[in-house]
Amino acid sequence: MRLPFVASRKRDFVVERLSLADTPAIAELHREDFRRPWSEEEFQSLLAQDTVFGYVVREVGNARRGPAGFVLARLAAGEGEILTVAVARASRRSGLGWQLMDAVLRELHHERAEALFLEVDESNAPALGLYRRLGFREVGKRPAYYEHGGGARSGALVMRRDLR
Repeated sequence: MRLPFVASRKRDFVVERLSLADTPAIAELHREDFRRPWSEEEFQSLLAQDTVFGYVVREVGNARRGPAGFVLARLAAGEGEILTVAVARASRRSGLGWQLMDAVLRELHHERAEALFLEVDESNAPALGLYRRLGFREVGKRPAYYEHGGGARSGALVMRRDLR
């Protein structure tokens, strides 16, 4: 029996600065992953703040599809914070989370920030693996922070990466 061979084509992506025009698409992406997703208006309100910035990652030559992922961050008093990050399910395991985090880290280095903080669901093994590979370490925990279906809850790990 012969099975057809399907060659996967390598997809190229580009990271760009997040703009207000991206808020409908990132709100939709956020709904894929979060039990209490943020609205388009919430994203617009955050992006209107001087301290908030972000990046989107798009497939080259496929702009109609919208972003494949995004990250939103804040820089205040020399410390950065990841507010939220999401990658479309169809684009996971492609290194896009790494590219988005790298863009934030580069900006924070340029701004001479001292540290970057984030919170992550302790049950999110792929995200934890990425953050640990990027040099983050656990500095705290918020028990029962995230709510999952059926009343189940999991803790949030507070993680930090020193930038100097």
